Amino acid sequence: MPAVEDAPTPAGGTRAPGGTGDPAHARPALHRRDQRRDLESLAYRAAGCAGRIVAIEAIWDGDTVHDYFVRLPAITADPEGEAHMATVYRSTAGRYLGEDAGHHPRHPAAVAAERAGGTLAAHLSVPFHFAGPDTPDDEASRRRS
Repeated sequence: MPAVEDAPTPAGGTRAPGGTGDPAHARPALHRRDQRRDLESLAYRAAGCAGRIVAIEAIWDGDTVHDYFVRLPAITADPEGEAHMATVYRSTAGRYLGEDAGHHPRHPAAVAAERAGGTLAAHLSVPFHFAGPDTPDDEASRRRS
């Protein structure tokens, strides 16, 4: 069920809740493929971002292996940049969406990314931006400050 793939530990590492800061001491749920899209795991990754998160964005991308997929970066300020939170692939989005997967005319990766990214953005009280969620477009406009 890994609709959303795990993001790497930010440079410099982050302190795991109740842990030592060593990734080996991080909670096991963060390392299980079927847990990586839940709010707790995404919020944990967001807490490790350098800078203040000002938005969560969903961005279409694609390649010949995975077809179209959606990247979920956290947009940061102070320092300005972005940190990868997750990647949502078509091949696993259906399992993430469950029975609801067949009830959407849109690309399943878009629906799953919108749910995961929107939930994280709401949790962080920041805007969520997904330009062109209805049609895969890896040249869709990006969020402007």
